[in-house]
Amino acid sequence: MAVVSPSVDTVVAEAFQRRVTPVQGLAEDATALALACRDMAERFTRGGRLLVFGNGAGATDAQHVAVEFVHPVIVGKRALPALSLVSDAATLMGVAARRGLDGVYAHQVRVLGRPDDIALGLSGDGRCANVRAGLRAARDAGLLTIALVGGDGGDVRAGEEADHCLVVGSADPLVVKEGHVTVYHLLWELVHVFFDSPEASSPQPATGVEQLYPFLYGGGSDARPVLDAAAESARQKIAEIVELRNRVGQDQAGAVGACAARLADAFLAGATLLAFGNGGSSTDAQDVVHTFVDPPPSARPLPALGLTNDVAVVTALSNDVSFEVVFARQVRAFGRPGDIALALSTSGGSPNVLAALAEAGKLGLVTVGLAGYGGGRMAELSAVQHMFAVPSTSVHRVQEVQTTLYHVLWEATHAALAS
Repeated sequence: MAVVSPSVDTVVAEAFQRRVTPVQGLAEDATALALACRDMAERFTRGGRLLVFGNGAGATDAQHVAVEFVHPVIVGKRALPALSLVSDAATLMGVAARRGLDGVYAHQVRVLGRPDDIALGLSGDGRCANVRAGLRAARDAGLLTIALVGGDGGDVRAGEEADHCLVVGSADPLVVKEGHVTVYHLLWELVHVFFDSPEASSPQPATGVEQLYPFLYGGGSDARPVLDAAAESARQKIAEIVELRNRVGQDQAGAVGACAARLADAFLAGATLLAFGNGGSSTDAQDVVHTFVDPPPSARPLPALGLTNDVAVVTALSNDVSFEVVFARQVRAFGRPGDIALALSTSGGSPNVLAALAEAGKLGLVTVGLAGYGGGRMAELSAVQHMFAVPSTSVHRVQEVQTTLYHVLWEATHAALAS
């Protein structure tokens, strides 16, 4: 039986608290965020596409952004064209081999970009050479440029290398990542607000978004200008995520510590972590793997595999058997007794995720589940040993808190290993 040391409990409590101020700081940039969304909406209206890129955690964000815009979470919202420039491994490796890593995004922007497009670059510190080069190439080609950065904004902000630069004020790369998740969720929401607003040139039916932003659809002569209203609503959403994260931190800190102690025991025994999920949750699973395998230099790398990464395996299993087995078959192939299965689902009801957890339970893996909507069907599955349910029905807020949960779990696991 794993025992939680006081030091792990302290790490968990401090980790949740450390995330409050940087995310609250985003509210100060609410008007800048709304301006970026207005400009993005105008480009999309002209037929533009969104090209997204970043490194490490930023690469998983780039894929998540593409999913957000192409596959909207609200039924009835238009699918918007978005391309992740990190997803084509063959192109990335080929360009890097010939031109160097610094040129991988600039090359793709020059080949794929059109003047009406949007380039969105993500950098944890604003100093990533290839992200900066991609933004400069985009600006030279006439694209709208947006940067999501951390720390003090780095060279991107100092050199004014993007039309819109949004900064998460933290030097902690995990906290910056969480702030970026909130920012690009707001980008998606507010772009659709501008599409649906009375000021839009071609307004769309207000389906779904009016529930997120009801003040825009109440009518009356005293309605605020859309830009001001969108900025104010962004501030409200930021306050909402801070409150939800604090609530989860208070309610589930003990469970996080207990899970971290169990994971530390498993890693010391030679375990590998297997992470999986669908859509945005698949990019979060990739971020889990990146966090464990490629941590900051002072932290110990730990073995982890992403079961969503091999497109050939996923499509072969989906085509030849069924999509429901894409993770369960891989758990059976890679999993050993004592390994760790970490599953992410916003609904808690994804059949392929539940099937993989059931398979992991049969094989004797340590099982960890992250879900929203109070846990859904995942919370009822006896195979799940460590369950973290986010009490929200908003897909975006669920994903934002889940990102914090697995980051804090990573920190606590290292604290448990050290103790």
